[in-house]
Amino acid sequence: MKTRQELTEVLDFIAEYATYLLGSGVHTSRVIRNSQRIGASQGVDLQLSSFQKSTIITAHDEESGEAITRVVKIPALPVSFERNSDLSALSWDALDEGLPLSEIRKRYDELTAKPRIDPIFVLLTVGLANASFCRLFGGDWIAMGIVFTSTLVGFAAKQRMQAHGVNHFLIFIISAFMASLCASAALRFDCSAETALATSVLFLVPGVPLINGVIDIVEGHILIGCSRLINALLLIICIAIGLSATLLMVKDGLL
Repeated sequence: MKTRQELTEVLDFIAEYATYLLGSGVHTSRVIRNSQRIGASQGVDLQLSSFQKSTIITAHDEESGEAITRVVKIPALPVSFERNSDLSALSWDALDEGLPLSEIRKRYDELTAKPRIDPIFVLLTVGLANASFCRLFGGDWIAMGIVFTSTLVGFAAKQRMQAHGVNHFLIFIISAFMASLCASAALRFDCSAETALATSVLFLVPGVPLINGVIDIVEGHILIGCSRLINALLLIICIAIGLSATLLMVKDGLL
């Protein structure tokens, strides 16, 4: 049987753990399973209900009948599949090895403190990926080079604006505009300019929210699933606005 203080400590940790996963791009049912495994390792029954900006978590000690509820804000974090996988493995370790809360907390802090991938490396690989999309859709080598450069400009602007806390809808509009405007330089060369313009903004497509939204709806988490899909739709509209602004400026070159 746990005291109220012990139950509170377990709940506070699981609340931090669950919101970290939700903010890092993990779909809801996976967060619930991971959190419940950690709760089970501590002898606590856990119930979680998540929304777009916050989550409600209740911890219940069956022996004492004590129950505590927390409403916790979900932080905005960069997506990291490697870190999400490590944190999921931590929940299995906690259950299989019967780890105490102090050890779980220690391992969690070590995992979340690991340095992230260098932003310059991410910038270059995103540029190469977008150039590959250009080639996949029929672009030539000149168009690929222009798309690569345009992606560097747009993604670097996105990174800087995110670092300064700019509204994410505005970030997508400006990044799409800058990338497509740079890609419009393809109109001056004998290359597949239309393909370069169309693929220059593909790095902004919100794939994770779209996939997670569908998964959440299929698995019965309708509210957060619809919220994620609506958010993804708004981001796609922002991309279209930025690209449209460029097309209005260079429309004569496309005729």
